[in-house]
Amino acid sequence: MTSLWTKLCHTAGKFRSANGGNIAVTFALATLPVVGTVGFAVDYSHANSVKAAMQAALDSTALMLAKDAATVTSAQLQTNATNYFKALFTRPEATSVTIAATYTATGGSTVVVNGSANVPTAFLGVIGYNNIAVNGSSTTSWGSTRLRVALVLDNTGSMADDGKMTALKSATKNLLTQLQNAASTNGDVYVSIIPFNHDVNVGPGNSAGTWIDWDDWEAANGSWQTTTSCTGTSRRGRSRCTSSQTWVPAAYTTWNGCITDRDQNYDQTVTAPNPADASLPAASASTLYPADQYSACPLAMMGLSYNWTAMNTLVDSMQPNGNTNQPIGLVWGWLSLVGGGPLTAPAKDSNYKYTDVIILMSDGLNTQNRWSSDQTTIDKRMYDPSNNGSGTCANIKNAGVTLYTIQVNTGGDPTSTLLQNCAGGPDKFSDISKFYMVTTASTLGTVFNTIGTNLTQLRVAK
Repeated sequence: MTSLWTKLCHTAGKFRSANGGNIAVTFALATLPVVGTVGFAVDYSHANSVKAAMQAALDSTALMLAKDAATVTSAQLQTNATNYFKALFTRPEATSVTIAATYTATGGSTVVVNGSANVPTAFLGVIGYNNIAVNGSSTTSWGSTRLRVALVLDNTGSMADDGKMTALKSATKNLLTQLQNAASTNGDVYVSIIPFNHDVNVGPGNSAGTWIDWDDWEAANGSWQTTTSCTGTSRRGRSRCTSSQTWVPAAYTTWNGCITDRDQNYDQTVTAPNPADASLPAASASTLYPADQYSACPLAMMGLSYNWTAMNTLVDSMQPNGNTNQPIGLVWGWLSLVGGGPLTAPAKDSNYKYTDVIILMSDGLNTQNRWSSDQTTIDKRMYDPSNNGSGTCANIKNAGVTLYTIQVNTGGDPTSTLLQNCAGGPDKFSDISKFYMVTTASTLGTVFNTIGTNLTQLRVAK
């Protein structure tokens, strides 16, 4: 017994002094956070993968909803969002998936799609975390920029050659379709159409307009009538009397609607006409628009509108006739964007950004305006390189309007330096990339399509 007791004490002493078991205990305790960290990394990585798949599905869903968001009910929008998302999100391990879609049309059109789900954990459950919540959101906006486009179209006699007028009609109608499709709602895109040759036509129904200068028209349209006494002169000092006759102007209702260039330098601006100018003396420049009975008067213009049917009808009715005066077409295109005379520009909504554009298409060189048949003289009214590039084009771009120019050159004319210099906008004043040369009528449609694509892309915000 003594020997056994001695041996037992000896063994107990050895056990007391032994430290090998501490390593196992310490390792066991240290393993818990290591396993927890590895488990968290695995579960988090898995959840992050699900989140990435959810975000991709949300992005695609928002884009798909944008196609018809403006035309469906809120309930239908929500149903469409759920159906689109379920077809795209192929992660069956995700539970409690919820999708919410909203559409707003203030300051542009916006679709917002929010999504959330739970991802079950494989390791973190041992410490009480059975799921990791994931969520995402996607926004698609469009239409925060509204477009106002003036189509200034050459209707001169040379447009009858080489199929140019036929090509112009086709190209313009295709462009109108592009612009119409870019509009989510009425008013997102407005278009004006300004056919021009030597003159423009505001429509004979405007004969009562107080913005018209009738002086030259009255001098050219009327008849001499025998009278016993005669007094009177025109505003420009022309006598309307002889010893026995008085010049009696024709009724304004016989006017064909044609307008020629304003007095210089109002011909280069959109300064508002002042009815009081009808009584100015001959030497004074008038702000009024001079009536003209031009025999080749072009088709009447159309101010800013989204009546696409009427615009297409107008384009179909265009006919080639008369001489070329690009400056008058250009300034009336500008006037259509700001309003004045017979044209009204709708008020702009402060919730939107606006892009104002003029597209000037001409097949030739300037041949005649109100004062001259010399090309160089007419060109300088539009752009004067000898005077720091002043003129109508510079005034338009300084006003914040972007100007595209197209030369349809099927007859081997020189490249129009004038149209090249005029191309540009407020962001890039001189921009030759906005000048297009067309040497065959058949390619006019391609150019119009390119410009239309550039314009419609401005409607996409993000």
